[in-house]
Amino acid sequence: MPGLEGTANPTKVVVHPLVLLSVVDHYNRVATSSKKRVVGVLLGQVEGNSVNVANSFAVPFEEDEKNPSVWFLDHNYVDTMRDMFKKVNAKEKIVGWYHNGPKLRSSDLQISELFKRYTANPVLVVIDVQPKEIGIPTNAYFAVEDIHDDGTAATKTFEHVPSEIGAEEAEEIGVEHLLRDIKDNSVGTLATRVTHQLTSLRGLAERLTEIRTYLQHVLEDKLPVNSEIIQNLQDIFNLLPNLAIPDDAPAFTVQTNDEYALIYVSAMARTIIALHDLINNKIENRQAELDADAKETESKANVELKPLGAVETK
Repeated sequence: MPGLEGTANPTKVVVHPLVLLSVVDHYNRVATSSKKRVVGVLLGQVEGNSVNVANSFAVPFEEDEKNPSVWFLDHNYVDTMRDMFKKVNAKEKIVGWYHNGPKLRSSDLQISELFKRYTANPVLVVIDVQPKEIGIPTNAYFAVEDIHDDGTAATKTFEHVPSEIGAEEAEEIGVEHLLRDIKDNSVGTLATRVTHQLTSLRGLAERLTEIRTYLQHVLEDKLPVNSEIIQNLQDIFNLLPNLAIPDDAPAFTVQTNDEYALIYVSAMARTIIALHDLINNKIENRQAELDADAKETESKANVELKPLGAVETK
């Protein structure tokens, strides 16, 4: 696929899970105990108005914390790695670069200018490796020229474009297996379910707040009416159950109570089994200690009897 060419910027950036995992690994290896940020190259393809970011690799990068304009990026390393990745998968081309943010910095425009030697319009994806809010940890930007109305020279700035997380079927299976491996087995099923429910409710509350803010701005004529957004909101509201029907509310309550009763009983059974195994383990360890003490006492008695036996024989 060709690189990012032309004057119009893509309208969407799709980031694959492999890229997120690579960035987190890069951060943990290089900057987990410091305030420095990590920088790397994004590989993928341009598909119409969408940039598909499927792979990435880390790049040696240093910058002065006191003077952001002083920085070093090893572009010779980028050239070497680009050639190596090209031999593995020729379809994956350099489409931009990333850093762990969590916000833009003054030197980002200069770094984007450097990446124009590899692609006409590089995308910058800021990936927050330690997100404090619920949602997608990626923000995508393209460098554009900001033309001023007063006739002054145009300046470069970043334009934000929507980003999303996308994966192929094989990647989804790999992520599911990874989540199973890193699952904390010390936490009970009930606690895990409650944590997931709280996380989902917080995310839902944030989305509802955004919807309310948008509708309020539309009512105050701060934003124009978007028929597509209104149609999507109407579809969402149509999917909500009608709790005004007398039989619906009790039915939902009964089903919810049944589900939580099953979870509670399962958690109790798991706790009882774990306690039973612990008691059995304690009993086995105690018995092993008693056997060891008995063997040690017997061996000492045999050692003390040997000289007496030697005297009687003599």
